[in-house]
Amino acid sequence: MKPKMIWANVGVEDIERTQEFYLALGFKLNGNPTKELVSFIFSETGFVIHFFEKKRLQESIEGELTDTTAGNEMMFSLSIASKKEYDSWVTEIKNAGGKIFFDSNINRKKIYDENGYYVCVFADPDGHKFNLLFNSNT
Repeated sequence: MKPKMIWANVGVEDIERTQEFYLALGFKLNGNPTKELVSFIFSETGFVIHFFEKKRLQESIEGELTDTTAGNEMMFSLSIASKKEYDSWVTEIKNAGGKIFFDSNINRKKIYDENGYYVCVFADPDGHKFNLLFNSNT
């Protein structure tokens, strides 16, 4: 198989809150938001995440949505270019209302330290998890 594109669809409680959060982090809107959907471009390669109102996504998923307060369905990874950019992102995530679970500036993990990684695990206001990565060896 050779898919032409890949993107992600995730459910959120509040479209406006989601839009404000990702705009505060500097992501670019993908199209025009509606009452049921806001979409952002997340990388130079054009990876898109569509944030649907949970009720709307539930109609399409043919199953239950994950309760992000009890667990996660996936984690998106964001690679960045420098330690300075890493530090800036961590500040922006906090200021935008993201919840930080792990920050290499504060927390330590042997596997990250041995391989030169700075890692920030955070969640958006709906609990969707991301890890921000900078490898100081590259």
